[in-house]
Order: sequence, then structure tokens, then C-alpha cells
Amino acid sequence: MDLAFAIENLLNGLQFGLMLFLLAAGLTLVFGIMDVVNLAHGSLYMAGAYFAATFTTLCGSFWAGLLLSVAATAAVGVLLEMAVFRRLYQRSHLSQLLATFALILIFNELARMIWGAQALTLNTPPVFSRPVELLPGFSYSSFRLFIIGTGLAVAALMYLIVVKTRLGMLVRAGASDREMAITMGIDIARVFTLLFAFGAALCALAGTLLGAILEVQVGMGESILILAFVVIVIGGVGSIRGALVGALLVGMVDTLSRSLLPAALRAIMAPEAAAGVGPSLASILIYVLMAAVLFFKPRGLFPARG
Repeated sequence: MDLAFAIENLLNGLQFGLMLFLLAAGLTLVFGIMDVVNLAHGSLYMAGAYFAATFTTLCGSFWAGLLLSVAATAAVGVLLEMAVFRRLYQRSHLSQLLATFALILIFNELARMIWGAQALTLNTPPVFSRPVELLPGFSYSSFRLFIIGTGLAVAALMYLIVVKTRLGMLVRAGASDREMAITMGIDIARVFTLLFAFGAALCALAGTLLGAILEVQVGMGESILILAFVVIVIGGVGSIRGALVGALLVGMVDTLSRSLLPAALRAIMAPEAAAGVGPSLASILIYVLMAAVLFFKPRGLFPARG
């Protein structure tokens, strides 16, 4: 394995991990503070990607599409919280699972009705049309570098908000002991609405950035939602730091195993078999990682409670 191949895969893992963090951060706060199992979180990611593709086409600008997508998805999140989730706070997790699973089906059918069954293409800005030479003879996608920079900037901003601001104090209080936070006079309903809007906005950001690399299509949120839940289980429910560490671990394990396992398996089996077995084993390794973490740290690496 040469140096360029190793650096490329490390950067790909970092990029994927940071996008998982954008999804998992909102999901872990909603789950940790609001105590709501939200399976529809991936649908907000899909909605953000569709909004971005639509607004980019209408405005002729990727940046306008990004901003409008974040605003529109945050508004959808507020409406969902007020219309649906406020009725689920006192319900059991089973009721929450059934209700949010129904939302997945509704979102998918609405997307199919509005945008059709065919996948949409979200073009990147012309400024990212050329790769960046990081080392002599090694170039890397400028847009993927932008994604990495955006993910790191959002992580730093979230750290400052959670640690340094009054809103962050309320979030940490709710994550640590929601009942005591209510007793101390915190308007928990307003905090819930802000958290839901913030989580939806992060979904839109991730959906827009990944939608420019992948295709924007119906059901694109389901597979990445599973990984987001794995991230928060590894990192610890309600923990932003845990979401970041868990996302980077999952991103690195997924990317490196998908690139290295097929090559390693070709040494002991036919190339065609290795090409089929390698990705499957790579997917399994993520859950092996989760099981190993939970064996030693049942509450995750950085639990917000306890």
C-alpha cells in the first residue's frame, strides 16, 4: 500500500465520519434530552438533499440552494416537533418507533409524488471543479476537502455553543437530568423545539453535501440512519463529544475496511469472490466495533448521564 493510497483513504474516512457526525449530533441530542426515538431523522436528511437540489436548480447557485435547504428543513423540523413529537413525549418508545416509522413511509411517498422516482443530480460549485494537490503527485477532491473543513467547523461551533453559552448550559442540564432541569424552571418545551430545528438543519447540511457526491433519491436516509444510531450507541447517548468520536471511528472503519479487505481477500480467494465478500465483511466490522465498545463501556465512550 503506497502513501497516496493510505492518505486518500484516511481523508475519505474523515470526510464520511464528519458527515455522520452532522447526522448523529442532532439525533443524540433528541434521543438523549427529549427521550424520543426518532426514526424519521434520516428522512430529514433526505428532505434536505431534495430541497438543495430543487433550490439550486431554481436559483442557479449551489450556495443559495444550501442556505435555503437548511432553512426549509429546519422549518419542517419545527412543524414536525409541534404537530407530531409533542404528542409522543409521554408515550412509550414502542409508540415512538411506530409513529416515526410511519413518518419514514410518508416522507418517502411525498418525495416520490413531488420529485418522482428517478434520482436527482446535485452539481457542485464550479470553484470545486479541480482537485487540490496535497503532495507532489497526489491530488484530492477539493469538494471533499470542503466537506471536511465544514464538518470540523461545525464540530468546533457546537463545542463552543454547548460549553460556552447559556443555551449550551440548558442542553447539558437537560441531557444530564431532564427532571431536575424542569424543576429549576427551564422552558423545556422551547429547548425541545430549538433542538429539533437544529438537528433538522444539520441533516439538511449533511444531505446537501453528500447529495452532491451521491445521488439524491427516495429512501436515501434509511441506510445512513442505521449508521447514525451506531454512532450514538458507541459514543454515548446525549454526548456531542461521543457523537464526534463515534462518527470518526465508524467512518474510518467503514472506509478503510471497504478499501483494504477486498485486496487482502484476493490473496486467499478468487478476485470475484473477494469483491463480493469484502464489502459484506466491512459492513459487519462496524457492528463488531459497536459490540466491542459496549462490552467494555456499556453506556458508550462518553455517556452524558452517569
